[in-house]
Amino acid sequence: MKKVLLTLYVAALALGAGAQSLDECRRLAREHYPEIRQYDLISQTEQYNLSNAARAWIPQVALSGQATYQSATPTYPEAFNTMLQANGIQMAGINKDQYKVAIDISQHIWDGGKSKADKAIAEAEAAEQRSRVDVSLYDLQSRVDNLYFGILLLDERKAQTEAMIEVLASNLARLQTYYKNGVAMQADVDAVEAELLTARQTLSQVEWSRTSYRRMLEVFIGQKLTSEKLERPAMRQLQSRISARPELSLFEAQENKLAAQRKAINTSIMPRFSAFAQGYYGYPGLDMFKSMVSPKWTPNAIVGVRMSWNIGAFYTKKNNLEKLNIAEKQIAVQRDVFLFNTQMQTMQDDGEIARLQKALEDDVRIVELRRSVRMAAESQLENGVIDATDLLRKITDETSASLAHSTHEIEFLQATYRLKTTLNQ
Repeated sequence: MKKVLLTLYVAALALGAGAQSLDECRRLAREHYPEIRQYDLISQTEQYNLSNAARAWIPQVALSGQATYQSATPTYPEAFNTMLQANGIQMAGINKDQYKVAIDISQHIWDGGKSKADKAIAEAEAAEQRSRVDVSLYDLQSRVDNLYFGILLLDERKAQTEAMIEVLASNLARLQTYYKNGVAMQADVDAVEAELLTARQTLSQVEWSRTSYRRMLEVFIGQKLTSEKLERPAMRQLQSRISARPELSLFEAQENKLAAQRKAINTSIMPRFSAFAQGYYGYPGLDMFKSMVSPKWTPNAIVGVRMSWNIGAFYTKKNNLEKLNIAEKQIAVQRDVFLFNTQMQTMQDDGEIARLQKALEDDVRIVELRRSVRMAAESQLENGVIDATDLLRKITDETSASLAHSTHEIEFLQATYRLKTTLNQ
């Protein structure tokens, strides 16, 4: 049992130490990018806006209080007051100082569709904001891809430079032996050694650039790369030539927002109906005659139905709708520009893929020929037919051919993934 557990543990470590994939780097970069937190904030804001719109149907309660002093109040006619006094009745009338503590309750019966329009605007705005975040995070994918494929290119250049150093070191050892035996000159040994030192300098520069690229990628994904060598992504075929970019969803979300705003403008000219109840405790009351007789505070209430109609909304409706029409046309122009640029980028990517595919077909044969020529040159050097300069030229040609082949392979993959990114396939 212990052996089985140990085997599983070693296998797990081996899997964990495997090369990091492009898809995994994309996922980690998306999760680590600070803007990902916008989704949760947008959802919270949307819920608050929807809640506020729904609360328009909750009875509205207002409390108020007032104390006033009037310059004049209602009084009895002089003849009537004289007649009352003749009968021994004193009517003081309404006092000039008045007080009131009131509560006002109002309940919408029909708001002309305003609350529904407010909900639609809240949902449309949230959808637009999410689409903007989608676009930003999709742009992040291209940046991660460029770093990832840049590291792969530097890996290949590093491998080819190391192979060149190995060949040069082997030939340097051979020439040093020839020099000791009097077959080669010191100049030949020095030429190969100088080329070897140059190759090592190039390797150092490549390793520095590779380290820099890896650090930048680690910043994007928020963790250390789990492998010294990244995994080369598999070739994937396009599912279709139809663009599914998030920018198109953003344009659609913006149009939906304009449609919601158009409905809100149309509802602004509709009348509002509501039921209301008002109650107050104070002086004078609704019974004015009673208040004329006594200055006591009394409870009072009134209920009814109210209509309000903002006629001023008609003045600006036409202009507001025209502004929305212009905004809609601007979105249409932006969509056309985006589709045009996408089409041009697709054509450019297609051309690059075709060029690299043709180059790859020739690269294999070129590498074979360069290797054959270099091996023949090593034999010729041994027999004194050529000198070290000619051999170095053949080694450089072979290394350049191998590097070009590896570079074209990575560039072909990168161009294919770039096309898929252009179309979001």
